[in-house]
Amino acid sequence: MKALVLAEKPSVAREIARVLKCGSKNKGYLEGPQYVVTWALGHLVTLAEPDDYDHKYKEWRLEDLPMLPASMKLKVIRQTSHQFQVIRNLMKRHDLKELVIATDAGREGELVARWIMALANWRKPFKRLWISSQTDDAIREGFANLKAGTSYNNLYDAAVCRAEADWLIGLNVTRALTCKFNAQLNAGRVQTPTLAMIVNREEEIKKFVPVDYWTVRADFGDYFADWRGPDNNGRIFNYARAEDIAAKIKGRQGVVKDVRIESKSEPVPLAYDLTELQRDANRRYGFSAQKTLSLLQDLYEQHKLVTYPRTDSRYITSDIVPTLASRLKSISVAPYAELVKPLLQKPLQPTKRFVDNSKVADHHAVIPTEQPLRLTSLKEDERKIYDLIVRRFIAVLYPPYRYDQTTIITAVNGENFYARGKVVKDKGWRAVTSKPAEKDDPDSEALPEQTLTMQKKGDIKQVKSYKINKSKTKPPARYNEATLLTAMESPGKFIEDEELRESMKGSGLGTPATRAEIIEKLLNTSYIERQGKELVPTSKGMQLIKLVAPALKTPELTAQWEQRLSDIARGKGSKTEFMADIRKNAIELVKSVVADNAVYKADNITRTKCPVCGKYLLLVNGKRGKMLVCQDRACGHRQPEKQDEFGYKSSKHASRVNQRLIDQYSDQGSVGQNLGDLLKAALQKEKPTEKD
Repeated sequence: MKALVLAEKPSVAREIARVLKCGSKNKGYLEGPQYVVTWALGHLVTLAEPDDYDHKYKEWRLEDLPMLPASMKLKVIRQTSHQFQVIRNLMKRHDLKELVIATDAGREGELVARWIMALANWRKPFKRLWISSQTDDAIREGFANLKAGTSYNNLYDAAVCRAEADWLIGLNVTRALTCKFNAQLNAGRVQTPTLAMIVNREEEIKKFVPVDYWTVRADFGDYFADWRGPDNNGRIFNYARAEDIAAKIKGRQGVVKDVRIESKSEPVPLAYDLTELQRDANRRYGFSAQKTLSLLQDLYEQHKLVTYPRTDSRYITSDIVPTLASRLKSISVAPYAELVKPLLQKPLQPTKRFVDNSKVADHHAVIPTEQPLRLTSLKEDERKIYDLIVRRFIAVLYPPYRYDQTTIITAVNGENFYARGKVVKDKGWRAVTSKPAEKDDPDSEALPEQTLTMQKKGDIKQVKSYKINKSKTKPPARYNEATLLTAMESPGKFIEDEELRESMKGSGLGTPATRAEIIEKLLNTSYIERQGKELVPTSKGMQLIKLVAPALKTPELTAQWEQRLSDIARGKGSKTEFMADIRKNAIELVKSVVADNAVYKADNITRTKCPVCGKYLLLVNGKRGKMLVCQDRACGHRQPEKQDEFGYKSSKHASRVNQRLIDQYSDQGSVGQNLGDLLKAALQKEKPTEKD
């Protein structure tokens, strides 16, 4: 008797099959003496569409909402039904005694496998392969230590709750908004509060009124120093006061009032989880969160150089510690050899900042595997992500960064001036990281660092010169992907309820695996757009936030849902109670849309008329590029943007072609002139009027 192994992707299935010696290739699966290895293509099964429950849902009508099926049905995804049929036929084989779930070791991976099992009616025993890397050794060890499949029932329950909640909230609110305002609007459980944060930030920026302020800097020859008031604030919001301070110190002598030398230590950074890696890659290389995840997935699956990517932990467990030396040896090639060398010369003693069993749930931090490193096999962008991971891994095993910080306070005619510098004692982990030196922020209240010579308390210092600098207060910065990921991960500051804010620590909007997808969805649906590195809401996005119910656009509700999903995954929450509350929320959210008296005005109207009803078409992002869509949903006409029925790529293109024809005919004698005049008259007749 053999075991059936179900992987999530063909590439992973092939690697598992090779390790398990399954060399016989068949359509949709690989077979060997002990195992048959097959694969999904991501999700093969999904939740049924509304019209699968009732044909009336084929048409979107406000009076049919909310849609609340008594129980949720599953259906095979049509595009990949051929592979589902392969798996179902394999599951009917009498020589296959058990199933091994080898999909991604996480919430979504569990859902992929369980839904296939449910629809294919698998009733035999099943086990779970749970590994954190794709190396041959990890696969062998994983199959030698398979887990009971039922041990992950709670994780499956959480996955089902997430999917059904997104269906009930997303589909109902989207249909309500679309029908109510006769526009293509959609909302979601995580997408909408994320958009709301971006919109709220934009409104803060628009309302912000800059205020002038001044700072005073004195040059004492050996060093410069900045004025600070009694509250240790250097900003002066009255120019006369700044002039007064300048007049008091001009040409005067000061005295060194205090010299403080503090020994400071900066602990090693935490290892990477997915979100922190996405943030760092965005700051340094401008990579989108989705691009970083894609590169990381390739490093994990294809190159087998890093551990499981979709993790929310920044720690490792104690059982990984014995493997650290071999992981270091595997990366001991240029440019990392000299950095690794001192670590391998003595026993490794990682601290609690790296090893903490209590802070690892499903997967530990992203670290290198024991796979031998060949940097030449990596593409440039893959190398950049890998370099971040390797350097962070080495840095975590280095000593702290130690330095002496010196602060000199110089008093001049009753005014205090502060100077700060540091002397590095041990570079520690900072010798490893490729982090560029941080530039002083002119708007920061922190004192700028400088090289200071030894000064003694009581020394007399002459004011060589002074300068009054004028600045303006700045509005809060727009979100970029790095700062938005931080806000999604820790939305606590946006939550007023103190108890909920505390409970949200370690949770957030979405999961590490889904946040990149949410950002891309907001971009693809034209709710936000990239302007350089900044994420800016569009008119459509700003209007949507005004139309949705307050409960859906604030982080509280979504934060509560995410917290409860985490509790269900840990066996501490009730699936039944959660879904009952989701259904109540769906009813309330639809009611709030129906009762709304707001107006939506599309800002993507083109000058191209619909050939069916005559209304102007909207330019929207489609799956295969930009589309022209009739603004009247009852009409429903769609066409590619590239050309209209006459072969024009756009209305501007048509105008340019027609103008060339007019010019061409007008230059060809009296007959041509007449043709040109006729064409011009016809086009004038077609021009849209203000009334249109």
